Order: sequence, then C-alpha cells, then structure tokens
Amino acid sequence: MSSKDPLDEKSGTPRPAASPEGGAEVELGHLPVMVDEVIETLAPRSDSLQIDATLGGAGHAERVLDASSPGGRLLGLDADEAAIARSARRLARFGDRAVLRQANFGQLAEIAPQAGFAQVDGLLLDLGLSSFQLADGERGFGFRTGGRLDMRFDTSRGRPAAELLATMGQGELTALFRRYGEEPFAGRIARNIVEQRGHSPVETAEQLAALVERAVPAPKARRTHPATRVFQALRIAVNDELGALEAGLASSLVLLRPGGRLVVLSYHSLEDRIVKRFIAAEQHGCICPPQVPICVCGRNPSLRSLGKSRTTSAVEVAANPRSRSARLRGAERIAA
Repeated sequence: MSSKDPLDEKSGTPRPAASPEGGAEVELGHLPVMVDEVIETLAPRSDSLQIDATLGGAGHAERVLDASSPGGRLLGLDADEAAIARSARRLARFGDRAVLRQANFGQLAEIAPQAGFAQVDGLLLDLGLSSFQLADGERGFGFRTGGRLDMRFDTSRGRPAAELLATMGQGELTALFRRYGEEPFAGRIARNIVEQRGHSPVETAEQLAALVERAVPAPKARRTHPATRVFQALRIAVNDELGALEAGLASSLVLLRPGGRLVVLSYHSLEDRIVKRFIAAEQHGCICPPQVPICVCGRNPSLRSLGKSRTTSAVEVAANPRSRSARLRGAERIAA
C-alpha cells in the first residue's frame, strides 16, 4: 500500500459488507487480492511444488492447487493458528496435495525442507493483515473491532502490543511510530501515551485509537482514521514483520530451483521498498563498490525481474476497495 494509505490490508471485502477497516467475514466471502495476476506470474504447472507462505484465507492457495492439478503440491504456512484451521477446511478437497504448517514465513528455510519442499517451483508472499484478523475482537488488530491490544499473529510467542506501550520510553515509542508507521505526529502521540499510562494503562484498541485521535490535529478531509499509522507500526513491531520479510526473501534464493518464481504482494511502502531493493540487488549480483573498475566479489546475479510492479485494476478495487494499495512484484530464479 502507499504511504498515504498505510493500513489497507490484503484480504477481500467481507460478505456481508463491512466497514472500510473490516468486519465480520465468512470464509466463502474471502477475496484473494490480484489472484489472476498471481497465478499468471507464478505460472504453476502440473506436478510442480509451490509454497504459499502466508495462507490467510487460502484463496491464493486454492487457485494455485487448481492450476497445478492433478499432481502439483503446495506447502502452506501461516503464523496464525486460526488461519491454519480455516485453510485446512478450505483445502480439504485437495487431500495430501496441500501440506499445512503453523509457522512464520521468516522460518521458511528451516520449515520447507522438513516438509519435503527443499526445492520448489514457486513461492508466494502475500504480506500484511487479513480481514479475518481485523475482525477478531479479541486481539486488537483493528481500532473499530477493538479488543485488548495483543496484535500477535502467533499468540504463543512474543510480547503483546499493550506490553510495548507499557514499557517503552517516550523516545522509543516516537522512533517506533516514525520508523514503522511513518507517522508525522509520532512525538506528540508518544508523549500522550506516556502521560496517559501515568494514570492508567493503555490496554485496548479503543483506548489507543481515542488517545491518538485526541493527539493528532483534525485535517479538513481525512481518508483514514488518525490511528491507522500507529496501529500499523505496533503490529509490525510486535510481529517483527520487516525482519521476517527479509528472512523470507533470503530463503527464496535457497528454495527456488532455476526457473522457479517468487511473487510478493505488498501493501505499504515499507514492505515494497524492501522487496524492490532485494530483487534489484539479486538481479545485479555484483556488490563491489562503484569505484572498483572490475568486479572482484565474484557474486553472480541470482534473480531475473519479471517486469515492473503491478497494481490492482479499477474493476478489482470496485469489488474489493481494500485491495487498492496492493502491489505485486515478481522475479525468476536463475542458475548461479
């Protein structure tokens, strides 16, 4: 997503219709983003091995398995236990062609070989937050659905968002909101949080949203809630999303066989910048300083870009407004 639209996330518009932030979503209403473009770029064939490292609602995984019939197999990962349960139901008709594991995609290099996917033909990373998670009123992902500020994809690991808000200093909070949310009023918001917790802890999504709204000047026109960037920043920090992304991208170089394809859907500028730079660096290969006239590092290109990034069509945005900030990038593994 663009920096102007920092919290539009990946899953489709719920049925029945929900608020712009997301609401109650049934499994049959899940709309995977840019699914035709994903399939076109991955180009799965029969008997191929594919990885969907961020299952979510399993919409992409289902289409990949359909496209790779009759013998293609898919490894599906998600850190969220509930996502694994949903995906197992949706993909049950594929039998043992679908192999599911609860794991963060930052663990790909370890998990994939253990599951029999040491060398694969395609790897999909659909980043960000799903509508199912936004609609979860118990984990505080969304300021409209509310709930205790947890924000962990895997609730058995890490520190919840409420704990970060309770223990980080004002300067640390300011840096967090600036780095991961690109929030222009980061200092003011951090100061208000520290002042508030002197009286009572900030423990729920509703409390945090109201606090941020009071701290940020109201513009004449506003497309998103003023707490959007703060919620994004907290979620990224809680789940180490950018660190996991870098690890997942690095894993693609180990897991993809020559000719295998990497496809990444990102939803804000922080993610997309990492993906863009990774593909560019691996396409270039050489890492010698510019002043060195001849390459001495011996590093060869490992990826071939599959063209410019792609964005959602007007038709898809009309059907699924929260897909409007999605950006797809693809690359093909080449022999070293």
